[in-house]
Amino acid sequence: MSIFSDFMEMLGQGFGFLDTKKSATNDMGIDLGTVNTLVCTASKGVVLREPSVVSVDKSQNPPLVLEVGLAARDMIGRTPEHIQAIRPLRDGVIAEFEWAEELMRRFIEKSLGDKVFMQSRPGRIVIGLPSGVTEVERRAVGNAAYNNGAKIVNLVPEPMAAAIGASMPVETPYGSMIIDIGGGTTEIAVLSLNGIVVSKSLRIAGDEINTNIQQYLKTKHSLSIGERTAEEIKIRLGSACKLSKDEELETMEIRGLNLASGLPDSLMVNVPEIRDCLMPTLVKMVEGVKATLEITPPELAADIKERGIVLAGGGALLRGMDRFITEHVEVPVSIAEDPLSCVVMGTERLLTDTTYEPILTATEYDPRHYS
Repeated sequence: MSIFSDFMEMLGQGFGFLDTKKSATNDMGIDLGTVNTLVCTASKGVVLREPSVVSVDKSQNPPLVLEVGLAARDMIGRTPEHIQAIRPLRDGVIAEFEWAEELMRRFIEKSLGDKVFMQSRPGRIVIGLPSGVTEVERRAVGNAAYNNGAKIVNLVPEPMAAAIGASMPVETPYGSMIIDIGGGTTEIAVLSLNGIVVSKSLRIAGDEINTNIQQYLKTKHSLSIGERTAEEIKIRLGSACKLSKDEELETMEIRGLNLASGLPDSLMVNVPEIRDCLMPTLVKMVEGVKATLEITPPELAADIKERGIVLAGGGALLRGMDRFITEHVEVPVSIAEDPLSCVVMGTERLLTDTTYEPILTATEYDPRHYS
């Protein structure tokens, strides 16, 4: 090898020119979730994980965004009339465009740092979206990314991003099946050769489970509780099937408003009664899994039977969820190593690993198609 070649190799290693799996750019991946938004950069990995919440002062003209993320979430249920804590995403897609765009802008700025954001906007933004979104919803998300300075935008189906983030071999000619249970949607998909063969996007997920808990307590105990309290009950007492003897005995004191007296009140709830109120939603999820398997090509179905199903998203952390699905569909189910981060980790790999270049090519968003 010549001296010049040696020099070029050292130069390439020093600056990343010869490494096809690394990037030192401001390219970003975003898991724009109904409950939480996660952001990664191609050079630093996951750099932000915050609630998808915006607090807005409606007394100003135009309305003024006060906080986003964690600070805004802390205001939910605790604001005066003129201030609203808003979740601009519903069922995994933008419901209130203006506030979602501002949420994205603030998170991008926070992820890159103020100076970098002002000097150099992201080159490419890869965003995970539910597979069942409409063209109008795709346009809203794609335009929001372009309006925040992106030169190239990729809108990747969430189950594909989650499968890549869970290190599933989606590039091979073998069937891989993933269930991604988020806050707004449950994404079920069978993948092969860098594509989705069959999929279902159910607009029932973690938010509906929280609603189940709120409705149960209101109907059964005449106790009104907030969204955050319902989430805490789900985390501490929620389960999909019978647990160990000690776990079944767990209880929790909850506080809320007694609808009969109109006064603050409290009561104790336990694991079995919370599980019972979640069951209608859990059954709907399993029915969605069965329906997806029924339309899966036989060869891929055989692969899934042998290799099993991977569970991702926050819903994967509901105790016994993997066992519940296994019992009902008779296919082994395992939980991804980091279920909460699968989608954003998948977007990072899409940015940094040339193996997935065909997926980027197929998912690039072109706003001219909507002009």
